[in-house]
Amino acid sequence: MNTKTLRTGVFVFAIVVISITVAFLFSSQSGFRGTTYNEPFPPAPNFELAHASGDLFRLNDQREKIVLLFFGYTSCPDVCPTTLAELNQALQKIGKKAESVQVILISVDPERDTPQKIQEYVERFNPSFIGLSGSMGSLQKIWDDYGIFRETVESDAGLIVNHTARVILIDKDVKMRLSYGFDTPVEDIVHDLDLLLK
Repeated sequence: MNTKTLRTGVFVFAIVVISITVAFLFSSQSGFRGTTYNEPFPPAPNFELAHASGDLFRLNDQREKIVLLFFGYTSCPDVCPTTLAELNQALQKIGKKAESVQVILISVDPERDTPQKIQEYVERFNPSFIGLSGSMGSLQKIWDDYGIFRETVESDAGLIVNHTARVILIDKDVKMRLSYGFDTPVEDIVHDLDLLLK
């Protein structure tokens, strides 16, 4: 084997090793199971809504907590209660780390959901959950900011509100990091929370 061939072999081997190392490092850093937002991560649009307690709730006041943000309504027959139950399971599975996570449900049905009604609703799943509602005008801006689709449909069972059913994970820097579609396995959410709360 001549020197040129040896050098080429060593060079190719070095490139392969570097490529594998870089791939490993990036996979370990971005090993999230939720759908990731592109970097640089977009700031989560701030919002202010009156809480059932009478206090003004501001998203930006949740800095230093991970927020799991969901849009739904108290009369929802299936998607909303299922999602809230699964988020509660996720918090139970991470134990004490749950103190650093805040679940928030914002109404897509302000005609029926008062701040008091939606807060009472979410507390059935977990006393730490926060439910928020407001006027159609104030909520419409929030829906638009977060790309939430919403439409009302009359059915035999009454008024149904079809809406985007994704949980948005907002990190401690108030950046949108991940999102989860309906029926995402609880274990996937737990996995990602564990990564972010190390």
